[in-house]
Amino acid sequence: MLIRLNHAQPYALSLFRFVIGLLFACHGASSLFGVLGGNQVETGAWPGWYAALIQLVCGVLVALGLGTRAAAFLASGSMAYAYFKVHQPDGLMPIENGGGLSALFCWAFLLLVFTGPGAVAVDRLFGARSAEDPSGDASRREDASAVTA
Repeated sequence: MLIRLNHAQPYALSLFRFVIGLLFACHGASSLFGVLGGNQVETGAWPGWYAALIQLVCGVLVALGLGTRAAAFLASGSMAYAYFKVHQPDGLMPIENGGGLSALFCWAFLLLVFTGPGAVAVDRLFGARSAEDPSGDASRREDASAVTA
């Protein structure tokens, strides 16, 4: 049983990444465009409009698996900022201050920074192309890592 779960892990991680990215993008879209039951934020208003822009762009990038680690790092930082600047002054614990979603997004994106996109991601397409690179750059990188190991 554990062997099957271990084999499915990269695919489960991809599904986790997709769902987290999609939910984050939906939050951004609701604030930027007033869709999905959200209230539209005034263009250029600090910090709401910029947070919504980060949510939309980083959410889409994470959902696609394109630049996942960088987008997840930015998204995690924006949620840490949201928690400590917006929610935490109302109480220490997320249950007290309404910051549970910010805390969950922050930690979920931080996890993706360290784990990467999983097996199914747009980044993997570009990685597959570089592995087939006829110039031999990929093989030189493998030789260099073998020397340092």
